[in-house]
Amino acid sequence: MLLPIGAAAQSDGFNFPDDINFLQQPDPNLRRATARVNGNIITGTDVDHRVALIVASNEAQIPPEQMQSLRLQVLRSLIDETLQVQEAVAQEMEVTAEEVNESYASYALEQFNRTPEQMDEFLTSIGASPRTMKRQIQGQLAWERLLRRNVTPFINVSAEEVNELLAQMQASRGQFEYRIGEIYLSANPNTRDQVRANAQQIVNLLRQGGSFVAAAQTYSEASSKVTGGDLGWLQLERLQNPTMEGAVREMVPGQLVGPLEIPGGFSIIYLIDKRQIGMSDPRDAVLSLKQVSIEFAPGTTETEAQLRAEQFASAVEQFQGCGDADARAAAIGATVQQNDQMSARDLPEALQTLLLRMNVGEATPPFGDLQNGVRVLLLCGRDDPPAQAQAPQFDQLMNSLEQERINRRAQSYLRDLRRDAVIDYD
Repeated sequence: MLLPIGAAAQSDGFNFPDDINFLQQPDPNLRRATARVNGNIITGTDVDHRVALIVASNEAQIPPEQMQSLRLQVLRSLIDETLQVQEAVAQEMEVTAEEVNESYASYALEQFNRTPEQMDEFLTSIGASPRTMKRQIQGQLAWERLLRRNVTPFINVSAEEVNELLAQMQASRGQFEYRIGEIYLSANPNTRDQVRANAQQIVNLLRQGGSFVAAAQTYSEASSKVTGGDLGWLQLERLQNPTMEGAVREMVPGQLVGPLEIPGGFSIIYLIDKRQIGMSDPRDAVLSLKQVSIEFAPGTTETEAQLRAEQFASAVEQFQGCGDADARAAAIGATVQQNDQMSARDLPEALQTLLLRMNVGEATPPFGDLQNGVRVLLLCGRDDPPAQAQAPQFDQLMNSLEQERINRRAQSYLRDLRRDAVIDYD
């Protein structure tokens, strides 16, 4: 006999009862490991290999309690890739094995300085496989090809829109713009809790030292996943989302926030950088630096290291600028390295702040530890950026607006593919 389900409630066109009574109780321990997507099989081995690749890419240990969520997210990513490849075939835009192999060879050389054969060995050694990497490449190439033909030609940005934006930016001179990385996960009322949990697992992984770029390329459902989630430089109003605007406004570069619930799903936000429109940024200064460092021999105790570090600090106080640094460093058994083209922006934030307040010839306080030794940086010179930053160019703004619209259309395209797919879970 059916149990009473109560009065129906309206929610986005669906009729939901006030009291949900399941005719069969869902099994919380049941997890789908494999799937058949429009007839194409995704095996447990496919999932295992992709998980191994993610773990190696993020260089972080994943706690056992998070592994199941990671596997579910990987399965969803593999389903999306399969749909993208199938759509490319259906549109007679199939990515060939030769194209995949060429991209694989380029990736191995550019990212790892390895030959394809060496890359094969590396992937096998971490529990992944060349096949899983090539499958990911095939999906990316297929999706890029589909967007170029079915989405990009139908995106229109007029010269009037760009000129209006240029005028707004001129009027906004001195205000901040932000370079944002985003990982977007779609959700609906039925999947909201699970997607939130998955997003939190990704956040935990990133806070343990995982790569944001690798995570975005693996998990994000936005088309910006191909750029590692990088949305480029933009003002907060262009996010068109009060939740994201409020969060980013309070962030500092390098900070991670999320998961944030937004219409249609959840976002994980990483603030890559921020700057003032039309104004020079002190962090664009080019510094001439000397690093003076000492190392500790194996077996050195903490007490011995502390004494040596104090002696080093006292000796550095006697340095008279960069001119006599080499001779004084040699006298205390320290080594010297020099870089005359170091952008302040490329330094850790703590060193950026410190060095940009220093005068030429001054040294930072010593920093380091027993394992890595102790060092100081001497500021030998500084070339500041122009007083006024170069204004954005017309073509740059047009490309930025086009990419925003492509991203939104691509998300809709992928939702349509999922909706029409026949997916069986084993």
